[in-house]
Amino acid sequence: MASTALRRLKWEKFRFLNNLSKRKNNCNQHHTRTICQRKTNQYICHSPLVCCRTFHSSPVCHELVQFKLADIGEGIREVQLKEWFVKVGDHVSQFDSICEVQSDKATVTITSRYKGIISKLYYDVDDIALVSKPLVDIETDADSPGTTQSSPSSSEVSSSSSDDEHSMQRIRGQKVLATPAVRRLAMENKIKLSDVEATGKDGRILKDDILKYMEDPSVGKQAKSKAPLATPPAVSVEPSKPAPVVSTTPIQPRITLPVGKDHTEKIKGMRKAMVKTMTEANNIPTFGYDDEIDMSALVELRSKVKAITDEKGVKFSYMPIIMKAVSMALTEFPMLNASVDKTCENITYKAVHNIGIAMDTQDGLIVPNVKNVQSLSIFELAAELNRLQSLGLAGKLGTSDLSGGTFSLSNIGAIGGTYARPVILPPEVSIGALGKIQALPRYDNHGNIVKKNIMCVSWSADHRVIEGAYMARFSNLLKSFLENPGLIMLYLR
Repeated sequence: MASTALRRLKWEKFRFLNNLSKRKNNCNQHHTRTICQRKTNQYICHSPLVCCRTFHSSPVCHELVQFKLADIGEGIREVQLKEWFVKVGDHVSQFDSICEVQSDKATVTITSRYKGIISKLYYDVDDIALVSKPLVDIETDADSPGTTQSSPSSSEVSSSSSDDEHSMQRIRGQKVLATPAVRRLAMENKIKLSDVEATGKDGRILKDDILKYMEDPSVGKQAKSKAPLATPPAVSVEPSKPAPVVSTTPIQPRITLPVGKDHTEKIKGMRKAMVKTMTEANNIPTFGYDDEIDMSALVELRSKVKAITDEKGVKFSYMPIIMKAVSMALTEFPMLNASVDKTCENITYKAVHNIGIAMDTQDGLIVPNVKNVQSLSIFELAAELNRLQSLGLAGKLGTSDLSGGTFSLSNIGAIGGTYARPVILPPEVSIGALGKIQALPRYDNHGNIVKKNIMCVSWSADHRVIEGAYMARFSNLLKSFLENPGLIMLYLR
């Protein structure tokens, strides 16, 4: 009985396999056959008429992934594509180079995060590629990382948290520089990026750094920090001919650590007014004129009268004398003490000399002006300057002190500058900058080198109404007043 049952089972198995073979070979054009080329060569019959019970594997799914251009940092939103390293149909692996792009700051090689076949290129060479937009389409392989569509498991959650840990790793408060592909390689091998010695530009960790660390973890930063310092061997050097020491180790870029955090604040107060004024000044076609003035005689004069003003409680500088000399020169060249309207169709010659003095305060640049300079004495000018300076430092200057100016001076020399390029304050048409007084060697009338106290002056004027020769004549007259203070007394009204 047992042998008969065994023969019956063998016969049934033979009939089943024989029918399966016939059905496979007799499928006509109304049936379809598929073949799983990657796993097995088994045929699968999808016939609407014949029910074929077969043992087969599911076909492998190929997912089409849009590989987007990642943010390469520093606020860059677009780059120029310089070169493609792949073409449609090429097979790429993880970390293979795809293309080279260039921003306004650097050239970057883009590497693949996936393993698969390139199916589409979105840009041509020299096109502008946008960050976060598709760069290529990749038909990923089944074993390519990042393409699994299964529901998240506990291991995936752990991997995700590990990925976040790697993406936010920092070295002494600074974020580690590495591409997403390098971070993934480190995450898959459970390597902390902070332990890897970076050899890339600006301290960037490269793929080779990760691979080198995998081969020998002793090359990492912690291992180097723990390694004992080797005592350098004694080198005998002849005193007469010291042997030069040449280092063969390449210099690694030092990682700069930011101090504090970035913050944004509203532009307001004096600075907001400065924004408006400087924006208007940018529309003025300006020319510059520079010269040197020998202040030696004025330096001697100030040293004689300073003791007298100190007794009066007035701080006496060179500025009151310079302002008086400028006022006297403006009387001869009134166009520099004028103003124009916004369309520059009318010019108004001012009857008074309200000379503004630029002041540097905590709230920004302010330009209070001394009214009626042409009618004030030098001592009165010094007292008024003292008043404006005290109010300016306290932030208590009134509207009347800041408005009505007809000509401006910037005393950049008080800080230490020599030449400058002052910006005209609309609706004025000219401005001057005074450099510091410095002792320099110069030739006298007999060809001898003598010590002179030289001050550099820089003028800016509105070229729509002021010619260069007009400004040069004004500067020459002022120069004669300052180099010969007696002329100020001679022509003083």
